[in-house]
Formats: sequence, C-alpha cells, structure tokens
Amino acid sequence: MAMDISRYRNKLRKKNPQVNLIPLIDVILTVLIFLMVTSSIQALSQSTTQQGKPEMTGGSGPSEYYLIPVAGLTKVIVNGVDMSSYIRNGAIAVHTRVIDEGEIIIRPKMGMIIITTPPDLPVEKAVKAPNQ
Repeated sequence: MAMDISRYRNKLRKKNPQVNLIPLIDVILTVLIFLMVTSSIQALSQSTTQQGKPEMTGGSGPSEYYLIPVAGLTKVIVNGVDMSSYIRNGAIAVHTRVIDEGEIIIRPKMGMIIITTPPDLPVEKAVKAPNQ
C-alpha cells in the first residue's frame, strides 16, 4: 500500500502559518510585570536591613541624648513614671543607652511614648527636655 506523500506536501505548502500576536504580547507583559514587582520587593528588603534604629549621620560628634519628635506628643512614660513635663514642642530627648539597650514604644495616635530603660540606668537620666 503506497502512501500519497505528495498530496500531504502540497497541502502543507498551501497553508500559510498564522501567528496570533495578542496572546504572545499578553504573556510577555505578564512576565515583565512579574519581574518588575519582584525586583522592587527585593530592593526594598535589601534596603531595610536595619530594624528599629535610625542611622545617625552628619552629627557633630557623639551625643548623649537624641531627639525623638512625635506629632501631638502629650505623654511620656519611663518605667511606669510619668515624665511628660520634659516634652518641648512635641519632642523629647532620649539617652543613647535607652536607644541601644532599652525599649521605646511610640504610639502616635495616642500621642504617647513608653520607654523601658536598661536595669542600671536611672529614670531621671533616661529622658530630658530638648535644648531650645
């Protein structure tokens, strides 16, 4: 039994291949969007390696106190003691040891800062009024 290959060959020659570009463009744009989103997420995660502590640059030297401004600050509690009298213009100066070794919780909606000092740092030394 002989096969008619010439008829099949002629049929293939007459057919012009048609490529539909719309699905191809959709796939390319989807891959492009995916790559852009994942690369920006990786850049964000690499830029925020330090957590909780701001970088101190451009200072005039080591300082014993750092200023923490909070909009609408009305209350500062240090180890359970109210130290709100030290607030000046919505800011308070906090000792460097508190920033490094203690814990600072800022609640901006309540206008409150709660500070836990290291065990050997007295409450009176933990915060002070900012210099004018």
